[in-house]
Amino acid sequence: MRNDQIRVSRRQMLQGTGIALTLPALVSAERRACGGGTIGPRLADSTPRRLVCVGNHLGFYPGHFFPTTAGKDYQTTSTLRPLDPHRRNLTVFSHLDHGLNGGHRGVQGFLNSIKKEEAAGFPEKNVSLDQVAAEHAGTATRFPVINMGVHSGTDMCWTRAGNHVPPVNDPAAVFRALFVQSSAAERQTERIRLEHRGSVLDALRESAAALEQTLNAADRNKLDQYLTSVRDVERRLQMSAEWLDRPKPKSPMKPIASQERQHIDELALFYDLMALALQTDSTRVATLETGLGFRTSELDLGSYHQLSHHGKSDDRIGQLQIVEAFLTEKLSRFISRLKDAEIFDDTLIVFGSGMSDASVHSNRNLPVLLAGGGLDHQGHLVCPAASHQRVPLANLWLSVLQWFGCQRDRFGRSTGTFSPMNIG
Repeated sequence: MRNDQIRVSRRQMLQGTGIALTLPALVSAERRACGGGTIGPRLADSTPRRLVCVGNHLGFYPGHFFPTTAGKDYQTTSTLRPLDPHRRNLTVFSHLDHGLNGGHRGVQGFLNSIKKEEAAGFPEKNVSLDQVAAEHAGTATRFPVINMGVHSGTDMCWTRAGNHVPPVNDPAAVFRALFVQSSAAERQTERIRLEHRGSVLDALRESAAALEQTLNAADRNKLDQYLTSVRDVERRLQMSAEWLDRPKPKSPMKPIASQERQHIDELALFYDLMALALQTDSTRVATLETGLGFRTSELDLGSYHQLSHHGKSDDRIGQLQIVEAFLTEKLSRFISRLKDAEIFDDTLIVFGSGMSDASVHSNRNLPVLLAGGGLDHQGHLVCPAASHQRVPLANLWLSVLQWFGCQRDRFGRSTGTFSPMNIG
């Protein structure tokens, strides 16, 4: 059978399944026929490490975030004040960023140092910190990673195929996934779906293998990118099937009902769910995103987006101060929960934004802090500000991944590990 006949028959088979999953358009293939490596699962141990990444799309007003003094006895700021009970367990970093521009578009590079349009030029494209950690964790938990978000999130999570991972923004859906056991009939339906999707992916791989022989270099690269995304899907399907019949843990909190959405009011609920997911070892990697806009009944301040674009208005900056302290207060409460559960020292929290001062759409000097992880925290760590001495934020992310157990020497735009602080 000729390659073009294989391509046609496979495509007809896929169309017959009713699933919209097809090979990408390839120029050389149409001319003729018209014609990442994964990281193995971490071995289970008695003290597994956990990674939490929290990102805010609109940054933090620099004058209220960064301390004016360095070291462990730094003078706190209004944004950091809610975290004072934990100041010995965190490090605030000054003068770190990815060297990106683009304002809102630059925010998507927070956890990977690479914007979407640049991804093709990097070996792992724009895969984000959480997804690499999830690959390393493998099938050790029911969910390799749980991605949650208030409103629309920040676009900060990306697979190694360059695909955006949208956050789940309904706390009730997260609760059901963590604690509500599916019925036998529902599990059987899901098992059939997983098996069916698996067979479609097998057919796609066979089609791609036959087609690859007919392609030029550019189209082989495009096909390789596509197959990488297929491998991502396969990995998730395998993990879902492995955990399908295992009982879920019992929840210590009452079931959450879907209701009228008050977006920022859900932030504490998402933190509670994330703490329970880590405490029950349902996952070891979790993300939480705060998006551009939300409604709230607690804070009568108008649009958060409008406040962040303050234009140096004292009134707007004052209101923004309340919102940002609200965000760090919820983080402080989350840290307290992890301490109470005695998993804080094995959990490393990344908190910050790919935006600095949203009023000028700056992606430089990003607000970043680390908490927990059993590290020797430095309080306020002031990194070099001079352009020829600056340390890439990606170096810190590389050290975070090494702390998690990933054996690698590069990540995104990193030039090495983060030497000013021992994170290993």
